[in-house]
Amino acid sequence: MTANFGTPCRRAGFTLIEMMAVIAIMSILALLALPSYYSRVVRQQIEGIAPLVAIAETPIAAAWAGTQTLPADNAAAGLPAADKMVNNTVSAVLIQDGAINITFGNRATNALNGKILTIRPAIVADAPIVPVAWVCGNAAAPHNMTVKGANRTTIAATYLPLDCK
Repeated sequence: MTANFGTPCRRAGFTLIEMMAVIAIMSILALLALPSYYSRVVRQQIEGIAPLVAIAETPIAAAWAGTQTLPADNAAAGLPAADKMVNNTVSAVLIQDGAINITFGNRATNALNGKILTIRPAIVADAPIVPVAWVCGNAAAPHNMTVKGANRTTIAATYLPLDCK
């Protein structure tokens, strides 16, 4: 009978150093993914304004179709006061010469809080039968159409949806 008293016994499992290396790698990967996740959250909040925008677009387009003029403000469009048109991420919807200015607030992310996104009507002046097209943020006007109203967009271009750049 021989005894192996001189060989060390290997136990199954991970050493503390191996575990720390894995945690460090996972932390670095999580930090790399965080900015893209934050941008996605901001874009989702911007896209969440669609119901309020639809409410404002309808009377503006109807005014253009009926009278070939654009409402100067919320009252002229038949809408509530700007501070009454709100949701979880919007603190005001203001109409100015047909343009819709959405001010973010309430529970909006820091990147949007207090910022404005403008959605402007694009029209064909000599063909009022052509429906109003809507231009978001810094986007260019459709071919042969004229954009009305001032663009007051203050949101960083990196956060704007593709249609608004």
